[in-house]
Order: sequence, then C-alpha cells, then structure tokens
Amino acid sequence: MSQIYASFRSIGAYVPEKILSNADLEKMVDTTDEWIVKRTGISERRIAAEDEYTSDMAAKACELAIERSGISKEDIDLVVCATVTPDYFNMPATACIISDKIGIHNVQAFDISAACSGFVYLLSVARAFIESGMKKNVLIVGAEKFSSIIDYTDRGTCILFGDGAGAAVISATSNKEEGIVDLHASADGSYADFLVTPAPGAIHPVSQQVIDEGLNFVQMKGNETFKLAVKTLTKDVKEILAKNEINSDDIPHFIPHQANYRIIKAVGDALKMKDEQVVLTVGKYGNTSAASIPMAINDIWESGRLQTGELMLLDTFGGGLTWASALLPFAGKSK
Repeated sequence: MSQIYASFRSIGAYVPEKILSNADLEKMVDTTDEWIVKRTGISERRIAAEDEYTSDMAAKACELAIERSGISKEDIDLVVCATVTPDYFNMPATACIISDKIGIHNVQAFDISAACSGFVYLLSVARAFIESGMKKNVLIVGAEKFSSIIDYTDRGTCILFGDGAGAAVISATSNKEEGIVDLHASADGSYADFLVTPAPGAIHPVSQQVIDEGLNFVQMKGNETFKLAVKTLTKDVKEILAKNEINSDDIPHFIPHQANYRIIKAVGDALKMKDEQVVLTVGKYGNTSAASIPMAINDIWESGRLQTGELMLLDTFGGGLTWASALLPFAGKSK
C-alpha cells in the first residue's frame, strides 16, 4: 500500500466591502495616519457589515476554494474552521453553520481556537486526518469578524484588526512531491494574558459588570507581544528550515502572519529574506487573525505570483500563546 500525503490543492478568500482607513480612525480615536503606518504598516482594514457574520465570510471563501480545487462538494469529507470570533461562543460550531450555507451535509465539522495561528493549526489537523487514511478531502477555513470584539475607543487595538476569511482544500495524494514537507505547531499557556478576550466564558459569564468593564473586548500587552513574536517566529522558522536542509534563498514565498509590518520586517531580516520573497498584505487588510495567512496566499495566487509546485513557508504567532510554521508546495493549479 502506497504512502498517502496531504496536499494543498486550492485557495480562496473573501474580504468585506467596507474599508476602515486610518483617516477614518483619526475621527474615532486619538491617533494619526502617520503614527499608525509607522508603528504597524497598516493603512486600512476591512470591516464586515452589521448583518454579515463570520460564517457568511467563511462560506464565500470556501465556495471559491472548492470551485478552484476541481472537486465537487460531495467529495469533501471534513470541514474545520479556525476562529476566535465564532457566530456563537459555545454552540453550534461555526463549521456546522458554514457547511449548511455551502450545501455540505452529513459530514464531520468542528471548530478550533488557536487565534492567529489558527490556519497553520488547521493544516496540522487536515494532515493528520488525511495521512492516517481517515479522510480524503478536507476543507479548512480561517475566518474572523474581529470588529465584533474590538473596543474602538482603545487605540492600542482598534488600529490593528480587520475582518475577512480564507479557505483551502487539502487533499490526499500518493505523490510525495505534492505533499506537505513539514509542519510545526506549539503553544505556551504561561503567556496567556499577553492577548486575551476576558469574556464571555466560564471565568466571566455575561453580566452587567462584563459590559461595564469592557471585558468582552480584546486586551493586548503590545510591547511584550511584539518582542516575543519576533523571537519565537525567527527561532521556529530557522528550526524548520535547518531540519529540512533548506536555505532561505530556496523559498520563493515566505508568508508570515500579517500582524504588524515591523514584526514581519524584523523576522524577514533575521532570516535574510529578500523583499520579493516576503508576502505582505497587512497594509490593506490589517491583522485578520486566523484568516491572515490564507488571505495572503490568495492574494499571490490571484495576482499570478503563486505557481504550481512552488514552495511556501508559513509562519505565525497568536494568542494562547500559540505559534506554528509549515513548509509545503502549492499543489493546485496556477491562475
């Protein structure tokens, strides 16, 4: 019996129509376009409509990914969604709602929560299911309506985050050249308070106090998170490259989590990556958490930069704290 590998078969993404520019934020909070761009590299971000939910954005990204994969919806045998802004905070899982919206029924579906590392965590889940022989075609989607948990009077967080979704079809293959080369994912809960949404949850159930104190909004220790992110991302990438005896020069597409240009620049410089190797979308989308990396992959696919067989290096860091990296070829069709 031949070895089965997990291959990255297609990509799709969706961004809301509404653009929230730095000029708009200047009217809402004490900040300036110059300050935001200098500190983060972000010029604008997309904001979902009031009646547009995480599952709506995810469903549109999933439809695209399935269409581009060349397989039918009936061939999908697992749907997994990574999000920290689910339609419902306990049940049902957003993946179940997404499945229904795109017409996939009687198929296993569930969510994971790994914040900004969510999409690479999804890759590890899909790979495990496929290479164990349990599933053949896994639909994964990172989707966030971050605007629903942002306090737009807090200039430390409201300038950073945006909404969007990105999806991919991961399929079984017997061709080793198409399979995921390597993947590393880890976490350290001792840093959990660096990036947290305190409520609602078992510690802080919904109450008037929660609302009065704004515990339902994202809280972040910005400086501490920045320093740890640069250190951890650089170390993780160096390790995965060394383990697989690959030089940074051999990576055509370095796709880091799009959190902050200064973090991306620091990591890219430490790895001696050329500007043309580093994929950047943070300027126009901001930080879209679990949707960040697939949205960036979709951008280079739609622009014709991502070709069949080209190697991608993914690198991410998020609340938890979680982090992950992956080496994999694009096994789908070029645009």
